[in-house]
Amino acid sequence: MELDSDDKDLLAGRRGPAMKLAMELVLQAGRIMGAERLQPVTFAHLDACFYNGQAHIDFAQYCLDHEATFAVPTWGNNGVVSLTHPQLYEGHPDREMVEGARKLLELYEALGCKPTWTCAPYHLPGGPKAGDQIVAGESNAVSFYNSVTGARTNKYGDYLDVACALVGKVPFAGLQTDEGRMAQLHLSTDEIPEEWKRHDIFYHLLGHHVGRLAGRRVPVVSGLSGSATVDNLKAVSSAVAASGGVELWHGAGVTPDAPTLEKVWRGGETHVLTRQDLAAAQAVLSSGRDGPLDVVALGTPHFSASEFADVVTLLQGRKVKPGLRFIITSSRFVMGYIAQKGWADILREAGVDVIGDICSYYAPGINTMRGRVMTNAAKWAYYAPGMLPVEVCFGSLRECVESAVRGEVWRDPALWNTLS
Repeated sequence: MELDSDDKDLLAGRRGPAMKLAMELVLQAGRIMGAERLQPVTFAHLDACFYNGQAHIDFAQYCLDHEATFAVPTWGNNGVVSLTHPQLYEGHPDREMVEGARKLLELYEALGCKPTWTCAPYHLPGGPKAGDQIVAGESNAVSFYNSVTGARTNKYGDYLDVACALVGKVPFAGLQTDEGRMAQLHLSTDEIPEEWKRHDIFYHLLGHHVGRLAGRRVPVVSGLSGSATVDNLKAVSSAVAASGGVELWHGAGVTPDAPTLEKVWRGGETHVLTRQDLAAAQAVLSSGRDGPLDVVALGTPHFSASEFADVVTLLQGRKVKPGLRFIITSSRFVMGYIAQKGWADILREAGVDVIGDICSYYAPGINTMRGRVMTNAAKWAYYAPGMLPVEVCFGSLRECVESAVRGEVWRDPALWNTLS
Protein backbone atom coordinates (compact mmCIF):
# COMPACT_ATOMS: atom_id res chain seq x y z
CA MET A 1 0.00 0.00 0.00
CA GLU A 2 1.13 3.55 -0.71
CA LEU A 3 2.23 5.33 2.50
CA ASP A 4 3.24 8.94 3.01
CA SER A 5 5.81 10.22 5.51
CA ASP A 6 3.21 10.68 8.28
CA ASP A 7 1.99 7.11 7.81
CA LYS A 8 5.55 5.84 8.03
CA ASP A 9 6.20 7.85 11.20
CA LEU A 10 3.13 6.33 12.83
CA LEU A 11 4.12 2.85 11.75
CA ALA A 12 7.63 3.36 13.12
CA GLY A 13 6.22 4.32 16.52
CA ARG A 14 7.45 7.91 16.46
CA ARG A 15 4.15 9.09 17.95
CA GLY A 16 3.94 6.37 20.54
CA PRO A 17 2.78 2.76 20.76
CA ALA A 18 -0.97 3.51 20.69
CA MET A 19 -0.76 5.46 17.44
CA LYS A 20 1.50 2.73 16.03
CA LEU A 21 -1.14 0.13 16.92
CA ALA A 22 -3.83 2.27 15.28
CA MET A 23 -1.81 2.50 12.08
CA GLU A 24 -1.21 -1.25 12.07
CA LEU A 25 -4.94 -1.91 12.46
CA VAL A 26 -5.83 0.41 9.58
CA LEU A 27 -3.20 -1.14 7.32
CA GLN A 28 -4.28 -4.69 8.13
CA ALA A 29 -7.90 -3.76 7.38
CA GLY A 30 -6.73 -2.24 4.11
CA ARG A 31 -4.95 -5.44 3.12
CA ILE A 32 -8.06 -7.50 3.86
CA MET A 33 -10.22 -5.08 1.87
CA GLY A 34 -7.81 -5.05 -1.07
CA ALA A 35 -7.09 -1.33 -0.83
CA GLU A 36 -4.10 0.05 -2.71
CA ARG A 37 -3.98 3.27 -0.70
CA LEU A 38 -5.41 5.07 2.28
CA GLN A 39 -8.03 7.82 2.06
CA PRO A 40 -7.97 10.87 4.38
CA VAL A 41 -11.22 11.48 6.29
CA THR A 42 -12.74 14.56 7.88
CA PHE A 43 -15.04 13.18 10.61
CA ALA A 44 -15.66 10.12 12.77
CA HIS A 45 -18.58 8.73 14.76
CA LEU A 46 -17.43 5.95 17.10
CA ASP A 47 -19.31 2.83 18.11
CA ALA A 48 -16.51 1.57 20.38
CA CYS A 49 -17.85 3.67 23.27
CA PHE A 50 -20.72 1.15 23.54
CA TYR A 51 -19.57 -1.03 26.44
CA ASN A 52 -19.23 -4.76 25.89
CA GLY A 53 -16.77 -5.75 28.58
CA GLN A 54 -13.38 -5.02 30.10
CA ALA A 55 -11.55 -5.21 26.76
CA HIS A 56 -13.32 -2.02 25.67
CA ILE A 57 -12.00 -0.19 28.73
CA ASP A 58 -8.50 -1.63 28.33
CA PHE A 59 -8.27 -0.47 24.72
CA ALA A 60 -9.45 3.08 25.47
CA GLN A 61 -7.21 3.29 28.57
CA TYR A 62 -4.21 2.14 26.52
CA CYS A 63 -4.86 4.88 23.98
CA LEU A 64 -5.19 7.50 26.71
CA ASP A 65 -2.13 6.32 28.66
CA HIS A 66 0.03 6.55 25.54
CA GLU A 67 -1.19 10.00 24.51
CA ALA A 68 -3.08 8.99 21.40
CA THR A 69 -5.04 11.85 19.79
CA PHE A 70 -7.82 11.95 17.23
CA ALA A 71 -6.85 13.37 13.86
CA VAL A 72 -10.40 14.50 12.98
CA PRO A 73 -13.52 15.74 14.86
CA THR A 74 -14.85 12.63 16.59
CA TRP A 75 -18.30 12.07 18.09
CA GLY A 76 -19.63 9.23 20.25
CA ASN A 77 -22.46 6.75 19.77
CA ASN A 78 -24.98 6.14 22.54
CA GLY A 79 -23.73 4.19 25.53
CA VAL A 80 -25.05 1.30 27.56
CA VAL A 81 -26.00 3.60 30.44
CA SER A 82 -27.55 7.05 30.51
CA LEU A 83 -25.48 9.82 32.04
CA THR A 84 -28.49 12.15 31.85
CA HIS A 85 -30.57 9.80 34.05
CA PRO A 86 -28.22 8.25 36.66
CA GLN A 87 -31.21 7.49 38.89
CA LEU A 88 -32.11 4.63 36.57
CA TYR A 89 -29.24 2.59 37.98
CA GLU A 90 -29.73 3.05 41.71
CA GLY A 91 -29.50 -0.42 43.23
CA HIS A 92 -28.93 -2.07 39.86
CA PRO A 93 -27.66 -5.66 40.36
CA ASP A 94 -25.07 -5.55 37.57
CA ARG A 95 -22.74 -2.96 39.03
CA GLU A 96 -19.83 -4.11 36.87
CA MET A 97 -21.72 -3.24 33.69
CA VAL A 98 -23.05 0.05 35.00
CA GLU A 99 -19.68 1.29 36.27
CA GLY A 100 -17.81 -0.11 33.28
CA ALA A 101 -20.14 1.63 30.81
CA ARG A 102 -19.76 4.95 32.65
CA LYS A 103 -15.99 4.57 32.78
CA LEU A 104 -15.81 3.89 29.04
CA LEU A 105 -17.71 7.07 28.17
CA GLU A 106 -15.40 9.04 30.47
CA LEU A 107 -12.32 7.57 28.79
CA TYR A 108 -13.46 8.50 25.30
CA GLU A 109 -14.34 12.01 26.37
CA ALA A 110 -10.87 12.30 27.91
CA LEU A 111 -9.40 11.14 24.59
CA GLY A 112 -11.14 14.03 22.85
CA CYS A 113 -14.37 12.45 21.68
CA LYS A 114 -17.28 14.91 21.67
CA PRO A 115 -19.79 13.55 24.22
CA THR A 116 -22.75 13.41 21.85
CA TRP A 117 -23.65 9.85 22.96
CA THR A 118 -26.24 9.38 20.24
CA CYS A 119 -26.98 6.82 17.54
CA ALA A 120 -28.49 9.64 15.43
CA PRO A 121 -25.54 12.06 15.13
CA TYR A 122 -27.00 13.35 11.87
CA HIS A 123 -29.55 15.34 13.91
CA LEU A 124 -26.73 17.48 15.30
CA PRO A 125 -25.24 20.52 13.54
CA GLY A 126 -21.64 20.47 12.35
CA GLY A 127 -21.60 16.95 10.94
CA PRO A 128 -20.39 15.74 7.53
CA LYS A 129 -21.78 16.82 4.17
CA ALA A 130 -22.40 15.11 0.85
CA GLY A 131 -19.19 13.78 -0.65
CA ASP A 132 -17.21 13.86 2.60
CA GLN A 133 -15.05 10.82 3.34
CA ILE A 134 -15.75 9.80 6.96
CA VAL A 135 -15.63 7.00 9.55
CA ALA A 136 -18.75 5.52 11.16
CA GLY A 137 -19.47 2.29 13.00
CA GLU A 138 -23.06 2.29 14.31
CA SER A 139 -25.28 0.52 11.78
CA ASN A 140 -28.04 3.09 11.26
CA ALA A 141 -25.58 5.99 11.29
CA VAL A 142 -23.49 4.27 8.61
CA SER A 143 -26.59 3.73 6.48
CA PHE A 144 -27.94 7.25 7.00
CA TYR A 145 -24.64 9.03 6.37
CA ASN A 146 -24.03 7.02 3.20
CA SER A 147 -27.57 7.12 1.88
CA VAL A 148 -29.27 10.31 3.06
CA THR A 149 -26.33 12.63 3.75
CA GLY A 150 -24.32 11.36 0.80
CA ALA A 151 -21.09 11.08 2.80
CA ARG A 152 -18.87 8.01 2.33
CA THR A 153 -18.02 5.35 4.89
CA ASN A 154 -17.77 1.63 5.26
CA LYS A 155 -19.02 0.09 8.50
CA TYR A 156 -15.95 0.19 10.71
CA GLY A 157 -16.33 -2.10 13.71
CA ASP A 158 -15.18 -1.46 17.24
CA TYR A 159 -11.49 -0.56 17.64
CA LEU A 160 -11.05 -0.18 13.88
CA ASP A 161 -13.34 2.87 14.01
CA VAL A 162 -11.14 4.33 16.75
CA ALA A 163 -7.96 3.46 14.86
CA CYS A 164 -9.21 5.21 11.72
CA ALA A 165 -10.19 8.30 13.71
CA LEU A 166 -6.75 8.42 15.37
CA VAL A 167 -4.90 8.04 12.07
CA GLY A 168 -7.37 10.21 10.15
CA LYS A 169 -7.45 7.77 7.26
CA VAL A 170 -9.36 4.71 6.05
CA PRO A 171 -8.66 2.05 3.43
CA PHE A 172 -9.79 3.35 0.04
CA ALA A 173 -12.14 0.47 -0.76
CA GLY A 174 -15.79 -0.52 -0.73
CA LEU A 175 -18.23 2.32 -0.11
CA GLN A 176 -15.43 4.89 -0.02
CA THR A 177 -15.13 4.42 -3.81
CA ASP A 178 -17.41 5.32 -6.73
CA GLU A 179 -17.64 1.75 -7.99
CA GLY A 180 -18.39 0.34 -4.56
CA ARG A 181 -21.49 2.51 -4.29
CA MET A 182 -23.30 1.17 -7.37
CA ALA A 183 -26.59 -0.61 -6.71
CA GLN A 184 -26.68 -4.39 -6.95
CA LEU A 185 -30.45 -4.86 -6.97
CA HIS A 186 -33.55 -2.77 -7.66
CA LEU A 187 -36.90 -2.61 -5.87
CA SER A 188 -39.84 -0.78 -7.47
CA THR A 189 -42.57 0.65 -5.22
CA ASP A 190 -44.82 1.70 -8.10
CA GLU A 191 -47.58 -0.75 -7.11
CA ILE A 192 -48.02 0.76 -3.65
CA PRO A 193 -50.77 3.44 -3.44
CA GLU A 194 -49.41 6.97 -3.07
CA GLU A 195 -51.68 7.45 -0.06
CA TRP A 196 -49.80 4.70 1.79
CA LYS A 197 -46.45 6.30 0.99
CA ARG A 198 -47.50 9.32 3.01
CA HIS A 199 -47.59 7.29 6.25
CA ASP A 200 -44.51 7.01 8.47
CA ILE A 201 -45.02 3.26 8.91
CA PHE A 202 -44.52 2.67 5.18
CA TYR A 203 -40.85 3.59 5.40
CA HIS A 204 -40.17 1.28 8.36
CA LEU A 205 -41.86 -1.64 6.60
CA LEU A 206 -40.13 -0.81 3.33
CA GLY A 207 -36.73 -0.75 5.02
CA HIS A 208 -37.33 -4.08 6.75
CA HIS A 209 -38.35 -5.71 3.46
CA VAL A 210 -35.45 -4.21 1.50
CA GLY A 211 -32.96 -5.33 4.13
CA ARG A 212 -34.24 -8.90 3.98
CA LEU A 213 -33.89 -8.86 0.17
CA ALA A 214 -30.52 -7.16 -0.02
CA GLY A 215 -28.51 -8.70 2.81
CA ARG A 216 -25.20 -6.86 2.57
CA ARG A 217 -25.74 -5.70 -1.02
CA VAL A 218 -26.46 -2.11 -2.10
CA PRO A 219 -30.13 -1.72 -3.15
CA VAL A 220 -31.85 1.06 -5.05
CA VAL A 221 -35.56 1.82 -4.47
CA SER A 222 -37.60 3.57 -7.15
CA GLY A 223 -41.03 5.15 -7.00
CA LEU A 224 -40.56 6.94 -3.69
CA SER A 225 -42.27 10.26 -3.15
CA GLY A 226 -40.18 13.38 -3.41
CA SER A 227 -41.98 14.57 -0.28
CA ALA A 228 -40.35 11.86 1.88
CA THR A 229 -39.03 13.54 5.01
CA VAL A 230 -35.64 13.11 6.65
CA ASP A 231 -37.39 11.10 9.37
CA ASN A 232 -38.89 8.84 6.69
CA LEU A 233 -35.45 8.25 5.17
CA LYS A 234 -34.00 7.66 8.64
CA ALA A 235 -36.62 4.94 9.14
CA VAL A 236 -35.52 3.17 5.95
CA SER A 237 -31.83 3.51 6.86
CA SER A 238 -32.33 2.05 10.30
CA ALA A 239 -34.53 -0.82 9.15
CA VAL A 240 -32.34 -1.95 6.22
CA ALA A 241 -29.31 -2.00 8.50
CA ALA A 242 -31.09 -4.09 11.13
CA SER A 243 -32.79 -6.68 8.94
CA GLY A 244 -30.05 -7.01 6.35
CA GLY A 245 -26.83 -5.26 7.27
CA VAL A 246 -27.26 -2.72 4.44
CA GLU A 247 -24.67 0.07 4.70
CA LEU A 248 -25.90 2.08 1.71
CA TRP A 249 -29.26 2.25 -0.06
CA HIS A 250 -30.36 4.58 -2.83
CA GLY A 251 -33.75 6.19 -3.36
CA ALA A 252 -34.01 7.11 -7.03
CA GLY A 253 -34.78 10.83 -7.27
CA VAL A 254 -34.66 11.13 -3.48
CA THR A 255 -31.15 10.47 -2.11
CA PRO A 256 -28.04 12.46 -3.14
CA ASP A 257 -26.14 9.76 -5.04
CA ALA A 258 -29.18 8.73 -7.09
CA PRO A 259 -30.75 11.72 -8.92
CA THR A 260 -31.99 9.09 -11.38
CA LEU A 261 -32.28 5.31 -11.31
CA GLU A 262 -29.79 5.01 -14.16
CA LYS A 263 -27.12 6.91 -12.22
CA VAL A 264 -26.64 4.01 -9.78
CA TRP A 265 -28.23 1.02 -11.55
CA ARG A 266 -26.82 -0.90 -14.49
CA GLY A 267 -29.50 -3.57 -14.62
CA GLY A 268 -29.90 -6.98 -13.05
CA GLU A 269 -31.96 -8.37 -10.17
CA THR A 270 -35.27 -6.51 -9.88
CA HIS A 271 -38.21 -6.87 -7.48
CA VAL A 272 -41.61 -5.20 -7.22
CA LEU A 273 -42.91 -4.28 -3.76
CA THR A 274 -46.49 -5.44 -3.14
CA ARG A 275 -49.08 -4.80 -0.48
CA GLN A 276 -48.58 -8.40 0.60
CA ASP A 277 -44.87 -7.69 1.20
CA LEU A 278 -45.75 -4.81 3.52
CA ALA A 279 -48.34 -6.90 5.36
CA ALA A 280 -45.77 -9.69 5.76
CA ALA A 281 -43.21 -7.24 7.17
CA GLN A 282 -45.81 -5.96 9.63
CA ALA A 283 -46.51 -9.54 10.74
CA VAL A 284 -42.82 -10.33 11.24
CA LEU A 285 -42.23 -7.17 13.28
CA SER A 286 -45.26 -7.87 15.51
CA SER A 287 -44.25 -10.81 17.69
CA GLY A 288 -47.19 -10.31 20.05
CA ARG A 289 -50.96 -10.12 19.83
CA ASP A 290 -52.80 -6.84 20.19
CA GLY A 291 -54.16 -6.20 23.67
CA PRO A 292 -53.46 -4.28 26.91
CA LEU A 293 -50.03 -2.59 26.86
CA ASP A 294 -47.23 -2.42 29.41
CA VAL A 295 -44.86 -0.08 27.55
CA VAL A 296 -44.67 2.16 24.48
CA ALA A 297 -41.03 2.54 23.38
CA LEU A 298 -40.03 5.11 20.74
CA GLY A 299 -36.71 6.57 19.66
CA THR A 300 -34.73 3.84 17.92
CA PRO A 301 -32.82 5.54 16.38
CA HIS A 302 -32.93 8.57 18.66
CA PHE A 303 -35.92 10.83 18.16
CA SER A 304 -35.61 14.04 16.15
CA ALA A 305 -37.14 17.40 17.06
CA SER A 306 -39.81 16.98 14.38
CA GLU A 307 -40.78 13.56 15.75
CA PHE A 308 -41.22 15.10 19.20
CA ALA A 309 -43.39 17.81 17.66
CA ASP A 310 -45.57 15.09 16.13
CA VAL A 311 -45.99 13.34 19.48
CA VAL A 312 -46.96 16.57 21.23
CA THR A 313 -49.55 17.20 18.51
CA LEU A 314 -50.92 13.66 18.63
CA LEU A 315 -51.30 13.74 22.42
CA GLN A 316 -53.62 16.76 22.13
CA GLY A 317 -53.19 17.54 25.82
CA ARG A 318 -54.14 14.03 26.93
CA LYS A 319 -52.20 11.85 29.35
CA VAL A 320 -50.69 8.37 29.16
CA LYS A 321 -52.90 5.79 30.86
CA PRO A 322 -51.75 5.26 34.48
CA GLY A 323 -49.62 2.15 34.90
CA LEU A 324 -48.31 2.24 31.33
CA ARG A 325 -44.74 3.39 30.71
CA PHE A 326 -44.14 5.59 27.66
CA ILE A 327 -40.41 5.92 26.88
CA ILE A 328 -38.76 8.06 24.19
CA THR A 329 -34.96 7.99 23.84
CA SER A 330 -33.08 10.83 22.19
CA SER A 331 -29.84 12.80 22.09
CA ARG A 332 -28.81 15.50 24.53
CA PHE A 333 -28.89 18.04 21.71
CA VAL A 334 -32.50 17.32 20.76
CA MET A 335 -33.50 17.09 24.43
CA GLY A 336 -32.12 20.59 24.93
CA TYR A 337 -34.12 21.83 21.96
CA ILE A 338 -37.44 20.39 23.14
CA ALA A 339 -36.80 21.82 26.60
CA GLN A 340 -36.43 25.29 25.07
CA LYS A 341 -39.65 24.81 23.10
CA GLY A 342 -41.53 23.81 26.26
CA TRP A 343 -42.28 20.36 24.86
CA ALA A 344 -40.29 18.53 27.52
CA ASP A 345 -42.65 19.87 30.21
CA ILE A 346 -45.71 18.97 28.15
CA LEU A 347 -44.44 15.42 27.66
CA ARG A 348 -43.49 15.02 31.31
CA GLU A 349 -46.93 16.16 32.45
CA ALA A 350 -48.51 13.74 29.99
CA GLY A 351 -46.55 10.85 31.50
CA VAL A 352 -43.84 10.45 28.85
CA ASP A 353 -40.26 9.65 29.96
CA VAL A 354 -37.62 11.21 27.70
CA ILE A 355 -34.21 9.63 28.29
CA GLY A 356 -30.83 10.48 26.77
CA ASP A 357 -27.64 8.63 25.87
CA ILE A 358 -29.09 5.12 25.47
CA CYS A 359 -31.29 2.86 23.39
CA SER A 360 -34.16 1.29 25.29
CA TYR A 361 -33.79 -2.27 23.99
CA TYR A 362 -30.21 -2.45 25.27
CA ALA A 363 -29.75 -0.63 28.54
CA PRO A 364 -29.42 -1.99 32.09
CA GLY A 365 -31.74 0.61 33.55
CA ILE A 366 -34.61 -0.21 31.21
CA ASN A 367 -34.08 -3.91 30.70
CA THR A 368 -36.56 -4.51 33.50
CA MET A 369 -39.28 -3.82 30.93
CA ARG A 370 -41.35 -6.85 30.11
CA GLY A 371 -44.73 -7.80 28.73
CA ARG A 372 -46.43 -6.26 25.70
CA VAL A 373 -44.53 -3.33 24.18
CA MET A 374 -45.59 -1.17 21.24
CA THR A 375 -43.12 0.66 18.99
CA ASN A 376 -43.06 2.41 15.65
CA ALA A 377 -39.37 1.55 15.04
CA ALA A 378 -38.59 -1.44 12.85
CA LYS A 379 -35.12 -1.71 14.41
CA TRP A 380 -36.56 -1.91 17.94
CA ALA A 381 -39.17 -4.45 16.86
CA TYR A 382 -36.53 -6.55 15.10
CA TYR A 383 -34.01 -6.73 17.96
CA ALA A 384 -35.98 -6.43 21.21
CA PRO A 385 -37.65 -9.88 21.37
CA GLY A 386 -34.21 -11.50 21.34
CA MET A 387 -32.87 -9.26 24.09
CA LEU A 388 -35.78 -8.59 26.44
CA PRO A 389 -38.69 -10.60 27.89
CA VAL A 390 -41.18 -8.75 25.70
CA GLU A 391 -43.64 -9.29 22.90
CA VAL A 392 -43.80 -6.50 20.37
CA CYS A 393 -46.74 -4.84 18.66
CA PHE A 394 -45.54 -2.77 15.71
CA GLY A 395 -47.49 0.24 14.51
CA SER A 396 -47.41 3.77 13.15
CA LEU A 397 -46.47 6.73 15.32
CA ARG A 398 -50.13 7.75 15.55
CA GLU A 399 -51.12 4.24 16.60
CA CYS A 400 -48.41 4.18 19.28
CA VAL A 401 -49.43 7.50 20.82
CA GLU A 402 -53.15 6.69 20.73
CA SER A 403 -52.46 3.26 22.23
CA ALA A 404 -50.46 4.84 25.06
CA VAL A 405 -53.44 7.03 25.95
CA ARG A 406 -55.92 4.14 25.73
CA GLY A 407 -53.67 1.63 27.48
CA GLU A 408 -54.17 -0.99 24.80
CA VAL A 409 -53.16 -1.49 21.20
CA TRP A 410 -55.25 0.64 18.85
CA ARG A 411 -55.19 0.16 15.08
CA ASP A 412 -55.97 2.90 12.60
CA PRO A 413 -58.70 1.41 10.37
CA ALA A 414 -58.10 3.92 7.61
CA LEU A 415 -54.44 2.89 7.46
CA TRP A 416 -54.93 -0.85 7.25
CA ASN A 417 -58.04 -0.73 5.07
CA THR A 418 -55.92 1.06 2.48
CA LEU A 419 -53.32 -1.73 2.55
CA SER A 420 -55.78 -4.62 2.31
